[in-house]
Formats: sequence, C-alpha cells, structure tokens
Amino acid sequence: MSAQPPDGAPSPDSFESVFDVYEVRQQDGQVLYFGDPATDRQRLIEAVWPAFREYGYEVRLARRTGETVLVAEPHDTGDDGVPWTNVALFVATLVSTLWVGATWYYVQDPFSPAILRALPFTLAVMGVIGTHELGHYVMSRYHDVDASLPYFIPFPSLFGTMGAVIRMRGQIPDRDALFDIGVAGPIAGLVAAVVVSVVGLVLPPVTVPPEVINSPSAVEVQFAYPPLLQAIAAVLGEPLSYSDPARSINPVVMGGWIGMFITFLNLIPVGQLDGGHVLRSLVGDQAGRIAPLVPTALFGLGAYQLFVADVGDAAGIWILWGVLTAVVTFAGTVTPVDDSPLDRRRVAVGVLTFVLGALCFMPVPIQVIG
Repeated sequence: MSAQPPDGAPSPDSFESVFDVYEVRQQDGQVLYFGDPATDRQRLIEAVWPAFREYGYEVRLARRTGETVLVAEPHDTGDDGVPWTNVALFVATLVSTLWVGATWYYVQDPFSPAILRALPFTLAVMGVIGTHELGHYVMSRYHDVDASLPYFIPFPSLFGTMGAVIRMRGQIPDRDALFDIGVAGPIAGLVAAVVVSVVGLVLPPVTVPPEVINSPSAVEVQFAYPPLLQAIAAVLGEPLSYSDPARSINPVVMGGWIGMFITFLNLIPVGQLDGGHVLRSLVGDQAGRIAPLVPTALFGLGAYQLFVADVGDAAGIWILWGVLTAVVTFAGTVTPVDDSPLDRRRVAVGVLTFVLGALCFMPVPIQVIG
C-alpha cells in the first residue's frame, strides 16, 4: 500500500485542500485514492475533476469497506474494433421496417422483390431516428463525453421500430455540455422530420386495393397530425387526408410524423430524457421541483381521455407515459461537474426547443377503429 499514485495518475498533492489522501491502490485498472473529504461531494468532484481529466481519467466518489475513496478510471471516448452489436441491430431494424413498410404500400407478398417498394418508408423512419441519435453522439464527442454509436431497436410494430438510443458513460463536465448534448438530438431529429415531411407530402399518394377496403377483417387506424405537420402541409398546399377511401398519403409522411412524436416524447422535462437534460441545464436544481408535476399531468390527461373524452384505448398512451416519467423522475437527473448557469444564447435556444416540441403534441396520436 502506498500514498503515491502510479505514473500517469494525478498526485494527491494537487487536490489535498479538498481531499486528504492516506492510501493509494491499483485494482482492476482503477486507481483508488482513500482519504478524508474536506468539503461536500459536489464541490469535491468539481475541484478534483480537472486534475484527473488532465491525466486521462474519469473520477467519482464512492465508499469502499466503510472508507471514502476517489475511484479513477481511464477516460476513453473511442470504440475498439467494429461495433458489431450496433451493426446487427441496424440491419435487423432495416429488415423490420421494410417488412412493416410493405403493409403501408400494400405489398401482397413480403418475401418478393416488391418489398423494396417500402424502401422510401424505411429510409424516412430510420433517417429521422438516426439523425436524432447522431445529434447526441456528435455533441457528446464535441464535449469529450464517452458515448456509443446508436443502437436501433427493431420491433414488428406499426412502424417496425421502437426508436434508437445511445449509451453515455462518464461525467458531464458542465451545464453547457449537458445542454448541448440534450438539445442536439431533438433539434437534429426535428429538422430531419421536417425535411422528410416535405418530401412525403409532395410524393404521390398510395392507392388502397379494393380487397383491403372491403375486407370484413379490416381495421382503420386514424392518426392525428401535430400542429407543425399541419402547418407544413398548409404551406405546401398538400392534403393530409383524402375524401376518397382508396387514396392515402404517401407513407414517407409517416417518417416525419414519427420524428415529431418522438421529439415531443423526448422533450418531456423529466429525469434523463432529453427534456430533463435541457430543463436541468436551464434551471439547475429547481428541475427537481418541476419534474414531479409531469407524471401527474400525464396521468390526469390519460384519466380525462378515458373517463370524460371517451377515446378508448388511446388514453393508455398517456397513462403508460405517466408511469414511465414517474420512474425516470425517481431516478433523478444528471448533475454536471461544473454547475455554472448557461449563457443567454443557450437559454433562448432551450426555450425555443420546448416551444417546437409543443408544436409536435397530439392529445390523441393514434386510434384504432375496427
């Protein structure tokens, strides 16, 4: 045992004013500094973090065998080798969205080359979702925060996917980084959603085969359209619906619809959702007081739709999200190392982002009538 760190690790002398080290150990690639803190956890990490990052380490405060210890691990933002898991999930989602997209284009045999007719739908959906996650990824790398490439989630559902996620490790250096990473996904995804919506609206509608319309087992899926999508259609002078039941909007538009709906859901201001990161960046610790109001509002909306508006199963969307937001609210938000307030420019961008998110809200997004 020693009070001196290995070569390439910071000396205890560089932070002795906030943490008095009496022993240093190396264990499983970590450097453990056992000592006595001279300040609270947040101020301690804020004081020692720059020294450890300079030497290429992430650092956190922990308890080991009843002792207080600074745990230093090598900081790495690179991915070793080919990210096979990401590639496999991407391919699986490509197949899943093609399969589901075939039903949107009324392809009779999904095992035939005709399934490639659904490729525009697949590109629209995966393009919007991928752009959202790449927004997070690029800003994570910009701020030297360890982040994975996007993991797409295949699912043979209405759209063929449940979205995508990236995995972030290590600490967020300051509020600027937390804000930039949190806001980049929704903004990038929303830009992609607008582009896809424009493309889809100018493409010709699809024709619904008579056997589908007249089938006794057919069900009708009704989509509401968010104010932002309605505004785009109005500017272009293109319809979002047709009086002729044999005509339907081009499925590419649904790529934009998905992007807008995902933007709204991600901007719900709780926990570690994008909206939670943005809110925490804007108001600091006050976010903890605001977040609990969100699940309450979602439960209230779901209950109103279920018992008063009588929208049937559609109310379950908001009840489910009430549960999810309650869980992520309980899990808490990210606390950056440096908790200094944002500049006015970022504050303005944050407020604008929430306004754009509100324009993607639909009280009853989907209803199944059959």
